[in-house]
Amino acid sequence: MMIILSSVFAVFMALLVMFIRVKSSEKPATSKKIILPPIFMSTGALMFLFPVFKVTAAEFLEAIAVGMFFSIFLIITSKFEVRENQIYLKRSKAFIFILIGLLVIRIVMKTVMSSTVDYGALSGMFWILAFGMIVPWRVAMYISYRKLYSKLHSSNIQLN
Repeated sequence: MMIILSSVFAVFMALLVMFIRVKSSEKPATSKKIILPPIFMSTGALMFLFPVFKVTAAEFLEAIAVGMFFSIFLIITSKFEVRENQIYLKRSKAFIFILIGLLVIRIVMKTVMSSTVDYGALSGMFWILAFGMIVPWRVAMYISYRKLYSKLHSSNIQLN
């Protein structure tokens, strides 16, 4: 039952991320908007204060490696563009499909692993996977944003 509820919650969260991504492409990007989501998500690490969420070193390494691998697809589809002298995140049709694909893979993995891994440890592993995915993605976005920001502002200085 918990697997089903957590999967429904994951679908809801994916839909929310898709909605936020579409809306965010309508407003200029900022460093704060790129950096804050992983910081907010990091509070979830407090779950590991409770023994039920304890993961082994092997489970941690598996989860972080899968998360970092998944981040590659998000990095590839997250590009910035300059419009009206502002930096915007480009809309990517592929992003939605990649997010849906990652969600399906995540649900399948959770369903398969739930028979061999304790539910608490599995929850911890999927938080690690998500954090291992969002941090490299957001770092790559920040680097890309800063390069474009520097380029934009150096060209503005030269024009004045």
